[in-house]
Amino acid sequence: MAETSAGKVKVTQVGSPIGRKPGQKETLTGLGLNRIRATRELEDTPSVRGMIRKVAHLVKVEELG
Repeated sequence: MAETSAGKVKVTQVGSPIGRKPGQKETLTGLGLNRIRATRELEDTPSVRGMIRKVAHLVKVEELG
């Protein structure tokens, strides 16, 4: 199989974790997000995608290539 570059995704927090389940707040922290409008560029890996899926209602995702 050929190696493919993982690419990157830009994740921006748009919602507050206040009043959410504890796992969602911890997932945002794991993604490196700690306040609204905080942005991180992360490797596009299955584990990161799973974390994004868990808090999809609190983040905005952009593909960087």
